[in-house]
Amino acid sequence: MESQWLLSLGGGMLAGLSALILMLFNGKVAGISGILAGALQHRTPWQVLFLLGLGLGAWLALNAGWASMPAFSTLPGWRLVLVAGLLVGIGTRLGNGCTSGHGICGMGRLSVRSIVATLTFMAAGVLTVLVTHHLL
Repeated sequence: MESQWLLSLGGGMLAGLSALILMLFNGKVAGISGILAGALQHRTPWQVLFLLGLGLGAWLALNAGWASMPAFSTLPGWRLVLVAGLLVGIGTRLGNGCTSGHGICGMGRLSVRSIVATLTFMAAGVLTVLVTHHLL
């Protein structure tokens, strides 16, 4: 059985490779929120295909036995999920990009703005886990 870290490393390398290919051949940053917004507004073929590839890749990994869905002991209520989604959307707009755009592409280009954004959302994630799992 493969180590979990090895699968994670492979997935991270594939994400970085896909971002590099998109930048080299299309001159675009692989920020998923921007790609989704563009696909919904303009229906540009490359954006739609990129999103379909994300879904198809996940489906293939699950059905080929390369990955499994995480086991949840309890699922949060739909209200909490709705609020969390809205907060993520607001943060994405305020930060001018999402974790993939800043964390993979921006940091790969040594963008100071992306490095600050990545440090900010990582700190927010750590703080959220600390509060929700250890203090509440």
